[in-house]
Amino acid sequence: MSIIADCHMHTSFSGDSEAPMEDMIERSIALGLKEITITEHMDYDFIYTEDEEDGFFEVDTDAYRAKYLECHEKYADRIRVNFGIELGMQMHINEKNSAYAKSFPFDFIIGSSHLCNKKDPYLPSFWEGRDEKEGWHEYFESIKDIVSSYDDFDTYGHLDYVLRYGPTRNKNFNLDEFRDDIDKILKTLIEKGKGIEANTSGYHYEMGGPHPCAGILKRYRELGGEILTIGSDAHKPEAVAAGFEDVRDLLFECGFERYCIFHERKPEFHRL
Repeated sequence: MSIIADCHMHTSFSGDSEAPMEDMIERSIALGLKEITITEHMDYDFIYTEDEEDGFFEVDTDAYRAKYLECHEKYADRIRVNFGIELGMQMHINEKNSAYAKSFPFDFIIGSSHLCNKKDPYLPSFWEGRDEKEGWHEYFESIKDIVSSYDDFDTYGHLDYVLRYGPTRNKNFNLDEFRDDIDKILKTLIEKGKGIEANTSGYHYEMGGPHPCAGILKRYRELGGEILTIGSDAHKPEAVAAGFEDVRDLLFECGFERYCIFHERKPEFHRL
C-alpha cells in the first residue's frame, strides 16, 4: 500500500462505533499501514435524535487517553498509533472547543462540521421548506464563518459533508455555483496554515469519490494549499483504509504529490 497512514478513524470510545481499539489497530497492521491516528468524536452541544442520549458524541477523553497509551505501548514495535480528536465545529462553542483542544496532548485535531447553525443535515428536518441548494449554501456559509474565527484545529474534515444527506446527495452539485463560498473557505485555510482532508468514506456512501469532491481538492491545490491528510473515517475494522488506492490516483490528478501525517500538531510530509 502506497499510503502508509490512515489519519481518521473511530473506536468504541465514539458513540457511533462499537469497535475495540485493538481491533482497529490489528486491522491496520494486517493492511500494512505504518501509522494510524485515532480521532474520536468530541461534538459539544450536538442536536440529538430520540435514539441518542445527551453526550452521545462527547468522548470520555480521560478514558480514551488511558486506553490509547496502553495500545500505543502494546503495539509500538508494529505500528505507530497517534492520539487525535475530531472536534465538532459550531460558532457558539468556539471558546469551549479551544479550551478543550488545549487540555490534552493531541497529535492531530480534525475540525468537522456535523451541524449547521444548530441543525443536522442528517435529519430530514434540515431540508424541509427549501431546496437542497439553499441547504448547501447555508452549510458552506457556516464553515466560512468558523474558519475565519477559529484556529485550534489542523485539518478541516469532510468539507462537503452536507452533500451526503441531501435529497439527491451530490447528483446535482455544481462547484461553480458555490465557487465564491468555497474559495473563501480554502483561501482562509491556506492563509492560516491549515490543511484539508481527503476523506474516503465518500466512496462508501456512493458519492463517487471522497469528501470533499475532486473539484474542491483540486481547487485547494490550485490556490497553493499543500497540507493534505488522508483518512477512511472508519468506524469498524473492515473500513480501515477503504478507498485508499482509488483516492491516491485521484489526488495525483488533482495536483498533489504529497500528503501529511501530524505528530504533536505538526505536519510531516510523505510522498503519495
